[in-house]
Amino acid sequence: MEYSTQSLHEKLTSFMYRVYGLMGVAFSCTALTAYYIAQHPTLYKPLMKSPGIFFVVLLVQFALVIAITLLMPKLNNALATLLFFVYAVSMGITSSVVFLVYDMTSIYIAFLVSAGMFIAMALYGYFTRADLSSVGNMVLMLFVGLMIGLFVNLFLKSDRFDIFLSALGVIIFTALTAYDTQRIKYIGRLMLVEGQQARKVAIFGALTLYLDFINLFLYMLNLTGRRKD
Repeated sequence: MEYSTQSLHEKLTSFMYRVYGLMGVAFSCTALTAYYIAQHPTLYKPLMKSPGIFFVVLLVQFALVIAITLLMPKLNNALATLLFFVYAVSMGITSSVVFLVYDMTSIYIAFLVSAGMFIAMALYGYFTRADLSSVGNMVLMLFVGLMIGLFVNLFLKSDRFDIFLSALGVIIFTALTAYDTQRIKYIGRLMLVEGQQARKVAIFGALTLYLDFINLFLYMLNLTGRRKD
């Protein structure tokens, strides 16, 4: 099926709205779940006292990401959407510690700063004509370095190194926001030109940008947040 330039632009815009809409709803589910758990000791105390439960939730999250990413072509739209939101809720469970560790002012500030940076880079990624592929390759190498650094700091327990890693995390996921936005836009255009169903791609795109934003927020909070006494 062929589309006129105007029709393609309208469909691509609708596709990107769907991506950001799904991402926004997913993050809201995460935030509400985290806040609710943090307000109820009967829910968060087992998580704090039983590392096994926390570890099981992390395993579930990993399995969900793998399922959504690798099995997407075989999943119907309803199941793919359900798995995405189950993942978002599970992230709320593990992220509830944020409300227990940091004061609310720090959380609000980190969220607003992260949201501003995310929006700015998403707009840049969407409208720029520059090819950001080289940025993606560079960020991938930095991400590998970040993972190694986080592992090493489990043993070093260095506050200064932790600050450095948090700053690096902010840089990485800020850059990834622009790169992933451009990549999702490109994939969406291909799907529309070929006349294929783009809903699954929208879910995958929403998951990708959701991970960019929540990681940007958490690293920003760790970098600038004030912990409770």
